Amino acid sequence: MKIYTKTGDQGSTSLVGGTRLSKADLRIDTYGTVDELNAYIGLVRDQEVNLPRRDFLKYIQDRLFTIGSILASEPDNKKHFIPDLHEEDITALELAMDEMNLVLEPMRAFILPGGHESVSFAHVARTVCRRAERLTVALNQTEPVESVVIRYLNRLSDYLFVLSRKMAQELGVEEIKWAGRKSKQ
Repeated sequence: MKIYTKTGDQGSTSLVGGTRLSKADLRIDTYGTVDELNAYIGLVRDQEVNLPRRDFLKYIQDRLFTIGSILASEPDNKKHFIPDLHEEDITALELAMDEMNLVLEPMRAFILPGGHESVSFAHVARTVCRRAERLTVALNQTEPVESVVIRYLNRLSDYLFVLSRKMAQELGVEEIKWAGRKSKQ
């Protein structure tokens, strides 16, 4: 099977179900951003510090592929098999955060991204996740999106923040606390 079809050469692509849309359509931008997020999660998963979490991060990537499939499908498409997302997927993120938070210092300030390249990768993934969430919310304002998708992306960005803190702890890197500049008056 050839990977190129040439059907998108004029700037359109098709949803699962056959409807063709402009590649600039909000739906395409939304699931494209989820795909970008998935690639960043792969980068986070590949960090040595995440060796104990590789299976869970792969599980997250699988969920993101599911979300991409949902978003790449025509609304109410019942003709094609589309994997589904469950409340248990959100609960799994919450449980993982709770476990990491047990050994993290309580937050007393905002934290600036950085301190170590691996930690920075997690923060980039978090910000791409927030963008995917915003785009999904915007899409939901014009076409219904399953609410579990929005909730999953919201919780995933929280997970990535807690993960960045856990990675910093395991790497022995001090978190960079934001102090803000005092106003001169």
